[in-house]
Amino acid sequence: MKLLFIRHADPDYELDSLTPQGFKEAKALAQWLGSMNIKKCFVSPLGRAQATASFTVQKGGFASQTLPWLEEFVHPMAIRPAVMDDIQIPWDWLPSDWMERDGFFDKDRWRDEIEMKSGDEGLYYDKVASSLDTLLEGLGYRREGRLYRTDLGNEDTYAFFCHLGVECVMLSHILNISPMILWHGTCALPSSVTTLVTQEREKGIVDFRMLSFGDLTHLALAGLEPSFAARFCETYENKDQRH
Repeated sequence: MKLLFIRHADPDYELDSLTPQGFKEAKALAQWLGSMNIKKCFVSPLGRAQATASFTVQKGGFASQTLPWLEEFVHPMAIRPAVMDDIQIPWDWLPSDWMERDGFFDKDRWRDEIEMKSGDEGLYYDKVASSLDTLLEGLGYRREGRLYRTDLGNEDTYAFFCHLGVECVMLSHILNISPMILWHGTCALPSSVTTLVTQEREKGIVDFRMLSFGDLTHLALAGLEPSFAARFCETYENKDQRH
């Protein structure tokens, strides 16, 4: 089974929709995904994800379902360690806020850090993880510990149209990695596709392997430059890029 995690195209956050660039990205994405044998699309309820998915669903004639738990992972807020009166979503912290503390790098212990407890990040993480596991069990793969089990695997493909923060939560859960590493050490640019595939090397025992992260092949084929959203300044002196 293949899972495609797709970040929405270039966003207009104020309107919860897409920018003109974003609509071009979504159309290019639909051209690329339209020929794939996608079994079903699962879509965040937020407008920017719905708009992105609409072109692919229409192009390929795919079944789709809106899932509330695929919305962006912004409802929990945590106090930044370095600035105790500054409350932010945990993937907007500065490197100096967290990278010297070993607990944040641990798959399980990250949630026990006092800042994470202040915002109930672990609770919200578990809601996404358990919802994902329920969905995967319905597709034939049930979670047991850090592995999945299957009685009869499949080679179907499913697409998730969602957001950067929640995508990292799902990858963290499936791949057994602290979400802090993914939130801060990776960046799936708008309209990018991350592909995971099951591996059943022992009968009935399954893990997932990432085949690609943040793939933007569709933009290259359409002659479009990737948007900058979610990145930060490449050098401190570059004031035209996000600080």
